[in-house]
Amino acid sequence: MPIQPTSDSPTAAFTEHRELLFSVVYNLLGSIADTEDVLQETWMSWTKRHERAETVQIENPRAYLVRIAVNRALARQTTMTRRREVYVGPWLPEPVVSRCVDTPSATDAAAPALQAEAVSMAMLVVLETLTPLERAVFVLHEVFDYAHTEIAGILGRTPSAIRQLSHRAREHVHARRPRFQTDPRIRRQVTEQFLAAALGGDLATLLQLLAPDVTMWTDGGGKARAAGLRPILGRDKVARLLASVASRPPKGLDIRYRHVNGDPSALLFSDGAPYAVLVIELTPVGDQVIGVYAVTNPDKLNHVD
Repeated sequence: MPIQPTSDSPTAAFTEHRELLFSVVYNLLGSIADTEDVLQETWMSWTKRHERAETVQIENPRAYLVRIAVNRALARQTTMTRRREVYVGPWLPEPVVSRCVDTPSATDAAAPALQAEAVSMAMLVVLETLTPLERAVFVLHEVFDYAHTEIAGILGRTPSAIRQLSHRAREHVHARRPRFQTDPRIRRQVTEQFLAAALGGDLATLLQLLAPDVTMWTDGGGKARAAGLRPILGRDKVARLLASVASRPPKGLDIRYRHVNGDPSALLFSDGAPYAVLVIELTPVGDQVIGVYAVTNPDKLNHVD
């Protein structure tokens, strides 16, 4: 029998699940701005359903909202792909920044972006190499522990098709990023050592810290200083590039340590304004840097403080 929900029930249900929705969509898109747009579209679709006279009660609002949000995110992928085709230089995910555990802030709890399920910058870069459907299945199954049958209902595919997509995505991801977990304290220590060497122009220390096959991505989007139009490969090239930065340091440099996509990382400020977000990835042993991710595009630093 049709029901008329109370005026605040759609809002209450959406608010209850907004953090989950943000996390799912962000991990599909890697963009905070696009994620917020998708959540707005999801909210509009959700409220319109409740406005219809024939509306019946939704038994599982969480599942309903996730289905809307995931499919809206997949639809947005087409627009994002077109933007990437004209993007200047390497594209990196928009960093999700939160304070380190030892520097809590009451304001963090009020920012939905800061509560996103932690998927590392390095993992998000790997996820960019999947098809949109493979990425959706991988994120829902591997990150949020959805069963294949649940994902089938969300994406409108058969469970068999979902299992195939899941297997293909998992093999692809694990071939490029084997599973291991670096001690956060070690990551913080190496990040500090790395920055001290890079900003001090200490080439010898950089060569010790960098793995032979290190790769550096710098995302300036054509709007800020970046290392080039392609990732930099190899210890010598990365070390010399970083050492050259020391000769042209930003004015009024200030370094603040935060968690970026769940990992201890560094935020660089110039005269009080966001200048760069720096994330490093360590080898499985944890003693050398295998990946450097530097986001300098000002459009991706608007929410950084």
